[in-house]
Amino acid sequence: MKSSPVPYCYPVQPHVRKHGPFGYKHWDDYREWLRDDFEFRCVYCLRREVWDRKRALWAVEHLIPRATAPHRALDYTNLVYACVLCNSAKSAQLVPDPCQYAYGKLVSVTEDGRIHALNAEGQRLIRSAALDEEDLVRFREERIALLRNYKKHEPERYRAAMGFPEDLPDLEGKKPPGGNTKSDGAKNCRHRQRLNGTLPLILELA
Repeated sequence: MKSSPVPYCYPVQPHVRKHGPFGYKHWDDYREWLRDDFEFRCVYCLRREVWDRKRALWAVEHLIPRATAPHRALDYTNLVYACVLCNSAKSAQLVPDPCQYAYGKLVSVTEDGRIHALNAEGQRLIRSAALDEEDLVRFREERIALLRNYKKHEPERYRAAMGFPEDLPDLEGKKPPGGNTKSDGAKNCRHRQRLNGTLPLILELA
């Protein structure tokens, strides 16, 4: 099967976390770390923050649900960043851990917006996050066509739709209560890259 079209190119390597904060008393306190870690996109459907106007459309998602593993409710390695639609669809179901599985080897997307499982884990991912719902298929098809047109005729709009949000979190200034097992990650967060002038204009691949 051909490579998935922009912007639905799922990572072809397992996600490696950049950050390791711990000690917060509520999972939502990890939100800014997760935004940066997962590139301001939904880990499941690849929807981007810059496509939406309201931050309320985004959630701190537990890979293993709190009801199943309450002891991991505040475990950063059990948290990912997701849109509320995927968060709601997944609910208490289990999905492949993106830090163990490269989603690009589990699923692929075609020009018509349809998502295809490449194996059993891909089927589980699609089923759990409802990634094959018809409204999402239509949204992907429209987004693919729109971005292709932007790239060809309106490069500034393409950069805006494929870039980063304005409010990048300053993680260098954050001090997790329990510490940070990957403190060097904050020194290379997207906010620091913007200040250094090294932030990419677009993010086409994870």
